[in-house]
Amino acid sequence: MLDLNRTMKNLKSEVDWLNLRFVTEKTTYRSVRDDKPDTNNINFDQGIMIEVIVNGHFGFSGTSDLSDSGIKRALQKAVAVAKAGSKHKVHDFSLAQRPASQGSYRSPVVKPLDSFSAKEIMDIFTAATSAMKLSDHIVSRSATAMIVETQVHSMSSSGADIAQNFSIVSTDYSATALKNGETQTRTDSGGLARCLQIGAEVFNRESILARCTRVAEEALELLDAENCPNTSMDLILAPDQMTLQVHESIGHPLEYDRILGDERNYAGWSFVKPEDFGSLQYGSKLMNVTFDPSISDAMASYAFDDSGLKAEKEYLIKDGKLLRGLGGLESQSRLGLPGVANSRSSSWNRAPIDRMANINLEPGTSSLEEMIAQTERGVFMMANKSWSIDDYRNKFQFGCEYAKLIENGKLTKTLKNPNYRGITVPFWSSLKAVSAARETYGSPYCGKGEPNQIIRVGHTNPFCLFENVEVFGA
Repeated sequence: MLDLNRTMKNLKSEVDWLNLRFVTEKTTYRSVRDDKPDTNNINFDQGIMIEVIVNGHFGFSGTSDLSDSGIKRALQKAVAVAKAGSKHKVHDFSLAQRPASQGSYRSPVVKPLDSFSAKEIMDIFTAATSAMKLSDHIVSRSATAMIVETQVHSMSSSGADIAQNFSIVSTDYSATALKNGETQTRTDSGGLARCLQIGAEVFNRESILARCTRVAEEALELLDAENCPNTSMDLILAPDQMTLQVHESIGHPLEYDRILGDERNYAGWSFVKPEDFGSLQYGSKLMNVTFDPSISDAMASYAFDDSGLKAEKEYLIKDGKLLRGLGGLESQSRLGLPGVANSRSSSWNRAPIDRMANINLEPGTSSLEEMIAQTERGVFMMANKSWSIDDYRNKFQFGCEYAKLIENGKLTKTLKNPNYRGITVPFWSSLKAVSAARETYGSPYCGKGEPNQIIRVGHTNPFCLFENVEVFGA
């Protein structure tokens, strides 16, 4: 383990501010396909990011060479980058964008990840794929886990000292069924959507086997199901599909660096304008959306972002009105708008940028049963399968794995290939019921930034009922 105190004392440079961010990450992959071991490997990554402020401009340089000479060379590169960039800067930054915070964070863990051996996990996964073999029409079965253990220690010349330790497990159980040329795949709430900060308690054999049996049953059910109708009707989305709906149509358009145009060449822009904050009615009065890094098991919970800003729950949208966007201290200073602690980097070799973290729809007062009962004719869709959205995050089209038709207040037929489309603000304005119960999902693969950064996001959402949405089968 690198001693940041000693390293900081040994570095001599004429900079206005210096920060060291040391990251160690171990990623373990376990998977079983069709009752046979498929993947068993471990990746280990370690390095340090040197960050400086010179002449009101940031400079960054990362290195995996943790020797004194390697870190010194990285510092020299960071200083050179800052000096070169300061000649063309669009904004003057200061220590106000890098608070001298001190503190720590650790993921909530009941059972340490090393309390289960590789063999024990693979035995459970073998049983899981066996549980999915319900018929000869099931042609592929898989059980997968990605286990991530991350330690981040940051220390700055202005006195910041932050240590954060993350324990993250993403799992996926999948069955593919085939009959008469028709292929249908069902997963456990979407591919790798079950992403949590958690310990080995996630490998609960009884719970996994029960979910795998349901996954296989529903894959078989889809083979004989009718296509989703092409029409407009009321739509209920399960929390596992609300994850993508919130992520794409709320999270991304509210990122300040998109609004500033920083991301337009790659990840895209936003239909939201700076003057919309405080005035735009984004959705119905039932729409309350928060940035909340304090949900204990959500994938992107933390105590401080990578600028050192303390992470706290904030309302982005309240009673349907847009209040605040997703921007760290740099973007807040550039726009003159309040933001959140979401300046995040994917690892030691990337500079922090505005990222989603845990973006959630707050609970309502309905139950799923009440939503179904009040729907004369509609469709209930679950688990994301496909997505398409324009680079302004305005017009979208999403597909799900599985759906049920709702007729006269009751669930009736199973529907295959369910899809829906809409435009962000009109869609959210059609929200007419929100459940009190919520579920937490996420993604380990949110991509953005140049150079690219793949980062983890969490979403805790309720069941939601939307009025008169265009749905279709594909």
